[in-house]
Amino acid sequence: MAAGTKPRSQPPLSWAAIPLDLAGLVLRLLPSYADRARFAAVCPQWCAAVLQRFVPPPLPLLALPDGTFYSLNCLKPFRFPGCGFAGYKSASGSWLVFPRGDGCFLVDPFSMATVTLPALSCVRLRPPNAVAKWSDEEGTRFADPYVTWMHINELDKLHITKLILCSSNLVAALVGIGHTSQILMCQPGAVSWSVRAYDECKSFEDLAFYQGKLYALANDENLLVVSIAKDQSTGDPQVSRIGQVIKGDPWYSALYDEYNIMACKKLCLVESRGTLLMVRRQILCRFPELGVDGRRVGVIVAEDNEFEVFEADFEHSQWVNVTTVGDDQVLFLGRRCSRAVSVCQYGLSGNHIFFLDDDEEKHVEYSYDEEDTSCGTYDMISGMVSSLKPVISWKRHDEMRLAAWLFPQD
Repeated sequence: MAAGTKPRSQPPLSWAAIPLDLAGLVLRLLPSYADRARFAAVCPQWCAAVLQRFVPPPLPLLALPDGTFYSLNCLKPFRFPGCGFAGYKSASGSWLVFPRGDGCFLVDPFSMATVTLPALSCVRLRPPNAVAKWSDEEGTRFADPYVTWMHINELDKLHITKLILCSSNLVAALVGIGHTSQILMCQPGAVSWSVRAYDECKSFEDLAFYQGKLYALANDENLLVVSIAKDQSTGDPQVSRIGQVIKGDPWYSALYDEYNIMACKKLCLVESRGTLLMVRRQILCRFPELGVDGRRVGVIVAEDNEFEVFEADFEHSQWVNVTTVGDDQVLFLGRRCSRAVSVCQYGLSGNHIFFLDDDEEKHVEYSYDEEDTSCGTYDMISGMVSSLKPVISWKRHDEMRLAAWLFPQD
């Protein structure tokens, strides 16, 4: 440099100048969706790093119907900008489901994509001239020979208990009342659902789209495969056949008088690394003691949880008990949506089950000791259950039982 020449001042480096691969390394340290959203808001380059998905999807959010969301590693409430997404009635993957007079409105709060579904009053019957069949015995009407869609389709409390967006042209749902439901399907944006009018309504526990096929799990732990065809006149999807692929070993609620304990169960289907899992959650409940008149007075109160996991062995048509879900994997279980998620890159312990007390009204056989509820975790190795209370908790009102897992980038 010549004598007397002043060095040129360098412009300050911008955060936007960080290479995308380095931005990806930073993103890997941010498993929370809320933190990644803040990262993307810094500048267009950082937003591009997020959109190019250099990292695994963020951890699922715990969604509450009041519009509050939680990320398990952040433990601070998070709200999406805009309408806040309060008042949803169901969830499916990354979608929140909102009822409206002429059907359902689905929105993905991460992408703001939307989907409309028909009202439950708009259903195409197969056959189209189907009618309810009844038997009269001593002046009382009974479904003949069993309860079908035609016996429940006009009930006021009819609602969707499970909804799956299987693909861009297929939506499947369990629709019913209480413990009884039927399988309906349609295309996104369609004006009507389709149902096999004379199929028996069952106590379906869950529905899963696995390796291009739709499976339904009944309360007796039978696994059914739902064959799908196209309506020749409309091109809409419809159920063509329902067949059993695994016969379960039925396990029903039982009362143990000597201990004043009743055991109830919930079932979930979860896809995990190319396999289909059934998770049996056993809920041990305290039963009211016998009074002096020999009757039990009071409510049944849920106390303890136990879990068993089974893998579907399609070759031998049986459920096979497994003792691990993977040292780097966690199962997130919910009545509305369940997923297996790899968590090793986030510093979380694997081989755990995260579960919700997300019971539906008229679909539960017990009450609770406490007014508050939370997310629970089950350790597959020790069998211990723990709760995130008081870090994440909410009042156990009927509408708040609709808590659900929401999976970004589903």
